Amino acid sequence: MIIIHNPAAGQRRVRNLWRVVDLLSVSGVNVDVVQTRYAGHATVLAGEAVRAGKRMVVAAGGDGTIAEVTAGLNGSGVPLGIIPLGSANVLAHELSLPFAPACVARALAFGRTRPLWPGIATSGATSRLFVQMLGVGLDAQVVHRLPAGLKRALGRGAYVVQTFREMLRYKYEPIHLRIDGREEEAGSVVVTKGTLYAGNFMLAPDARPGEPGFSVALFGRTGPGAVLMYGTALTLNLLPHAPGMRLMRASHVEVLGGHDLPAQADGDPAGVSPVTITDAARPISVVVS
Repeated sequence: MIIIHNPAAGQRRVRNLWRVVDLLSVSGVNVDVVQTRYAGHATVLAGEAVRAGKRMVVAAGGDGTIAEVTAGLNGSGVPLGIIPLGSANVLAHELSLPFAPACVARALAFGRTRPLWPGIATSGATSRLFVQMLGVGLDAQVVHRLPAGLKRALGRGAYVVQTFREMLRYKYEPIHLRIDGREEEAGSVVVTKGTLYAGNFMLAPDARPGEPGFSVALFGRTGPGAVLMYGTALTLNLLPHAPGMRLMRASHVEVLGGHDLPAQADGDPAGVSPVTITDAARPISVVVS
């Protein structure tokens, strides 16, 4: 087993990683730990692990690290393990993965899996795999402009602080989309594989992470007041029922236009519009509890 670790995680979360490693080693599991050094490095390391014949590759970090590792495993058949060390850990909540080190170690040692079907976002000549969701609009601008130091200091709270900063200077341009050939328009859009957003808050009850296709959340209202309304609904788990909110199932989504609207995937910057979103060729196997 190889564990690919993003060292950007805080010290407390890193301690959880080493507790998992100690527990696996005591159980007789041979564990190698490698650290990422730059954006995209986890994908390279995962690909090398596959070619070296590793029987499981584990991502130790947040959703962005998990997506990078998944990209390196895509199509290999090698199962993905997860040690959730991120700020929001949306995928871990989505799959009801354990967080306590002893439970994480037990799950990795046992190796029971379930399928997860990633998405692919293509912007210009660049394609990026995502495991949970892709957003275009205000939430993506927050991700693009979030200072790394603020994220390290406040964790998930940094996104709240940055949202208040951006909501007054975001341009709120209408976003034009083509969803399975049908023209649509929204103030913001989130194309999601999973039901949850920003941690363990409900976004798309109809989402099916292990199947092809997406749930598309269209936010019809715009402006600072709408941002506050949608944010409040999110924290109350009422977002799917908020005014101006629409949910659609789709297999192919195009965010159109040449306005260079920011995009984010799994909490990391993912280029600008236009963006095309499709399914990966096949699902991956994720180790669960």
